[in-house]
Amino acid sequence: MFKKFSPSTDIAGSTPVKTSVQRQIRATVLSQWKIEPETLEAIWPKKEGLVHVKCREHISVYTVQAQPIFFQHFDGPFYPTLRILHKYPYVLPVVGIDRGAIRFLLAGAPMMCPGLTSAGGYLPPADASLPAGTVVAINAEGKEHAVGVGILKLGTEEIKKVNKDVGVETATYLGDDLWALQSL
Repeated sequence: MFKKFSPSTDIAGSTPVKTSVQRQIRATVLSQWKIEPETLEAIWPKKEGLVHVKCREHISVYTVQAQPIFFQHFDGPFYPTLRILHKYPYVLPVVGIDRGAIRFLLAGAPMMCPGLTSAGGYLPPADASLPAGTVVAINAEGKEHAVGVGILKLGTEEIKKVNKDVGVETATYLGDDLWALQSL
């Protein structure tokens, strides 16, 4: 989504979000992410106003004090930025890729099933399986922090069975233009 993103050309405008809409967004984020209200309060204090930055290709970036905290494509799920995910790594469920897939992730490619199921990859166990459409943090073998955020195209059990094709569609990754953007 943010492979070739330039604030000067790709931002259409920004508007403060109404309080009633902020309450709806807050409730949606709490239901989508695995966090407590206190954690969301630390990320996005209730007293702080939320600003909706409209971008190209129907991408919405939401900022607090000009710092991007999460984004959304069309009316899809809310994705945290990597900077938020590094501060609060438990916000999203985690999948892992092997060393061979890291260079492809850092080029913006979707993550293929073999990179998730190989010896260096990680998928949650069967009792904690994730359905398709879940927003996940993408960790890399041997790295401490998440290197990407994406959405599962297949459920984790289906990824293990099929073991080919796209498993996770990458939304943002370390080094993309959203990562380089400190403030809007």
